[in-house]
Order: sequence, then C-alpha cells, then structure tokens
Amino acid sequence: MRLYHGTVDFYADQIRLPNGKRAVREYLGHPGAVAVLPFLSPHKILLVRQYRYPVRRITYEIPAGKLDPGESLRTCAARELAEEAGVIARKMKPLLSYWPTPAFSNEILHLYFAQGLRRNTVKGASAPQPDEDEFLQPVQVPYLLALRWVFEGKIRDSKTAIALLAYEFKKKRNRRPHYTKRTRSQ
Repeated sequence: MRLYHGTVDFYADQIRLPNGKRAVREYLGHPGAVAVLPFLSPHKILLVRQYRYPVRRITYEIPAGKLDPGESLRTCAARELAEEAGVIARKMKPLLSYWPTPAFSNEILHLYFAQGLRRNTVKGASAPQPDEDEFLQPVQVPYLLALRWVFEGKIRDSKTAIALLAYEFKKKRNRRPHYTKRTRSQ
C-alpha cells in the first residue's frame, strides 16, 4: 500500500513469509537513477561538491540523477552531466548496475564512465544548470586522489565509491595478460 507519493514513493506492504506468518515490509519506491564518472583526462575527473541534508555534510559525488518516465539510461546520463557539471561527453560506456539499498528500496543505479568531455554550449549553457533546489559546484580532482579519498573516508557516497573502484578494476583487468588454461603436461 502506497503511503506517500512524490519524487519517490513510500510503501508498507503486508506479505506472507516462507513460514506462513504475515509481516509488514516498508520500502521506498524509486524510478531508478544514472550516475556518470566523467574523465577530463586520463588522470583527472570531475566531481560535484554539494551539501547533503540527511548526513549534514558536504559530499563529493559523481553527477547523477533519477530517470524521468520513459527516459533512456544514456539520455539521463547526458542530461545529468550537462545539468550538474556543464559538460557533454563524446563517449559514454556502462560500468555496472546495482541496488544501493535493497533492504528498504527498489532503486537500481546504473553507472557509466564518460570521456571526451567538452563544455555544454547547447541553448547558450556554458555552466552547470542544476535543478532549482540543487546547490552544487563541479570540481576537478586527480583520479588517483579521488580513489584515495574513498579509503580515507572523504568520499562516502556509494555510487561514487563504487564507480571509482569499478573503473579501477576494469582498467587493471584490461591491462592484465591473458593466461591460457594449463594442460596436464605443463
């Protein structure tokens, strides 16, 4: 049963457990989101610095946003890059998709990385144009420093940490030599 309808919805559903008993499951209904790890160069990324009310702290995050009804993942990714970082990407590739908090939300988050960035000059926009209730600042950060920030606790946002770690894994995996299966004679 939906208890609240807004940009996200809140539900409390009666369910039957495997043992036959009834229970209530409360959860957040979410339309899904896309986040992008934007590379200005192979060694520099663009993060968004903003105050997050629920944690009462300034965070460093990759540009991200909720999917609009019927919107494709790539369209959402491009829109969020333009709105939050003021850039357009020549190339975007998927990294992975995951559930950030499946214990209390059905949100799925789709991560991309972007390269070949240039300023967004569509409709005269040359700077970020966030939503009217967003107050954020794009900042350029060396890629390896951002990775270090994950382990130092300066980056605690899951989508940003996972995107950085997934990209690093992908990068190292692509450099690893391919090994062949050993035969009995080896």
